[in-house]
Amino acid sequence: HDSNNAGGIERGMTNGEDLVVKVSMKPIPTLMKPLKSVDMATKEAFKAKYERSDTCSVPAAAVVGQCVAAFELAAAGVGRLILAHGGNLRSDDLNRQLLMTHDHIGKPRIDCAVARLKALNPRVEIVAEPANISEDNAARLVGLADVVVDCAPLFEERYLMNREALRQGRPMVEAAVYDLEFHLTTFVPGVTGCLRCLYPQQSPTWTRRFPVLGAVSGTAGGMAALEAIKVITGCAPPLAGRLLTCDLRTYRMSQLKIGRIP
Repeated sequence: HDSNNAGGIERGMTNGEDLVVKVSMKPIPTLMKPLKSVDMATKEAFKAKYERSDTCSVPAAAVVGQCVAAFELAAAGVGRLILAHGGNLRSDDLNRQLLMTHDHIGKPRIDCAVARLKALNPRVEIVAEPANISEDNAARLVGLADVVVDCAPLFEERYLMNREALRQGRPMVEAAVYDLEFHLTTFVPGVTGCLRCLYPQQSPTWTRRFPVLGAVSGTAGGMAALEAIKVITGCAPPLAGRLLTCDLRTYRMSQLKIGRIP
């Protein structure tokens, strides 16, 4: 990664359907600063805007690019999952795409994901989109969800979901991995900044290939699911306005406060 670049999301492996993504570890100095304590104003604003009552409708989560997050949300009893995933399964997907099985190689990824989730929780409703996020489906898919879990491989997909989450007032959990590192945050329209505040432009040094270990993407996916559960239930405050960075090589974690661009 270019050391002069202020930050960015990069995707890896070999084609346009892969799950792995990178957010560079270098923060944008004007937008981010070390977090010393939880921002109580943000916490209370989030609680007032999104904490749900016991009479709320069946919650729905849109999950893009993260098998483990979808699995954990189905296990937790989320009523509806909206999945968008294009392309056919390849053997080199299997180290990290844990909803996929070897006997499904060469077949559509989305079909295998739906079958595995239904085997775990036959009561979950699944809206399956056999394509990646695009201008054609972003607004519709985000509109079906109460919360978006964004682990998409491309800047373009992430920016489309960010735009629609803002326009439609949907919280968006943002997760990305690289090598043995991952980043995680939650954007809440009207309460926190958004993806464009964190990364105003796509990285010019973004590439299609970089390393990732499946256990790292699994860890990030599980934590992204937990963020979504916090948003849906109000059981605990999510990372609203905070970016969690974790280096699993050393188990070092830190949090940075994310600023807002008007």
